[in-house]
Amino acid sequence: MFEYFVIHSQKQLHQIKTTSSCKYMPLSMVYFMYTLSVQLSKKYGPIFTVHFGPKKVVVLAGYKTVKQALVNQAEDFGDRDITPVFYDFNQGHGILFANGDSWKEMRRFALTNLRDFGMGKKGSEEKILEEIPYLIEVLEKHEGKAFDTAQPVLYAVSNIISAIVYGSRFEYTDPLFTGMVDRAKESIHLTGSASIQMYNMFPWLGPWINNLTRLKKNIADMKMEVTELVRGLKETLNPHMCRGFVDSFLVRKQTLEESGNMDSFYHDDNLVFSVGNLFAAGTDTTGTTLRWGLLLMAKYPHIQDQVQEEISRVIGSRQPLVEDRKNLPYTDAVIHETQRLANIVPMSIPHTTSRDVTFQGYFIKKGTSVIPLLTSVLQDDSEWESPNTFNPSHFLDEQGGFVKRDAFMAFSAGRRVCLGEGLARMELFLFFTSLLQCFHFSPPPGVTEDDLDLTPLLGFTLNPSPHQLSAVSRV
Repeated sequence: MFEYFVIHSQKQLHQIKTTSSCKYMPLSMVYFMYTLSVQLSKKYGPIFTVHFGPKKVVVLAGYKTVKQALVNQAEDFGDRDITPVFYDFNQGHGILFANGDSWKEMRRFALTNLRDFGMGKKGSEEKILEEIPYLIEVLEKHEGKAFDTAQPVLYAVSNIISAIVYGSRFEYTDPLFTGMVDRAKESIHLTGSASIQMYNMFPWLGPWINNLTRLKKNIADMKMEVTELVRGLKETLNPHMCRGFVDSFLVRKQTLEESGNMDSFYHDDNLVFSVGNLFAAGTDTTGTTLRWGLLLMAKYPHIQDQVQEEISRVIGSRQPLVEDRKNLPYTDAVIHETQRLANIVPMSIPHTTSRDVTFQGYFIKKGTSVIPLLTSVLQDDSEWESPNTFNPSHFLDEQGGFVKRDAFMAFSAGRRVCLGEGLARMELFLFFTSLLQCFHFSPPPGVTEDDLDLTPLLGFTLNPSPHQLSAVSRV
């Protein structure tokens, strides 16, 4: 068996053929685009086409090109490309993998209600501040011995979106909660695997793909668990005192049904998949970024020292608050630089053109899959002084003040910009500053800073490779 990946610009046609004996197999879409995108864009320009099997994909590279598409021509490039695996599991429902009126209504409703329940406001800050002591307690129990940061960090972050969606947090030892978090993380990793990308190109391969079977079970379990949690909330629902997103959705659904509107978008499938989308995205992206931040602090102790000096000087021993961000420019710069370098969603989630469009002189047909290559924006050498190194100065002026950068597109941009951006920013700041205030992070005994590997673990998102860190109390 072999596949063809065809890359061409207006000037050239380049064809790569891979076979089962070729060193490039197995080749995942994430791996291919992540490792070759910069070279391809330099060779073929900011717009080129890749054929994944029979499917044509237009790739947009560089800050100016991606911004023009996602921001200046947002309507043209604003639809979601729903690949076979995501259509199988979501059927066009929910928020992340939907289009049309259903997507518009679910996204609008999610944004409104997430804001109502605290996203980006004091309510979210209170939820995060409530969660921080639980995370610190877990880290203290290791007594400075090396541990894997994955579970405690993901559990803490996941509890924030859980509190907003369900109205309450979970204990880290709750098997229902740990199962949901671990399953969401595994599913996100599996969707970026080579075999699932092969399925997206050639769906007839489905019966022979083990990862697809694992994904199907994970999705079925997720639907069952969300349905059970929703049922419990429905039994105690008070329309006059909504506890979270689910309550608000149920009240809207009930109101529409009582008025005789039985064909609305407020049905069980949209509820289950919207909750699933919010839970998975709200757990993985922020949790993964925070883990990168701790790893980078252990890798570059001189930067960690500067962060801790600033925190001690400005805040002292009291709990960091969101309002402190303006007085912690170096810490804020380190968090932004972590997001830039970690580059956890390097290809964004693929878009598709909503209509025929002419873009930078090229005609692109309606329904063409488009990848806005976020890695090429976050590492654009015309926008960043040292794009491939960890350099907080990218976000600092000569006086040490924080500087916003237009090419900072860690949350994407345009119609499909991350709807949890405000919440994620708050979580990253409060969790990061609180942990750096309490602990010094370092490699395990016998491991040097140089030994810490920054090579990402490839999947749908880019996670740190498995590692352990020591967290020594600073108190």
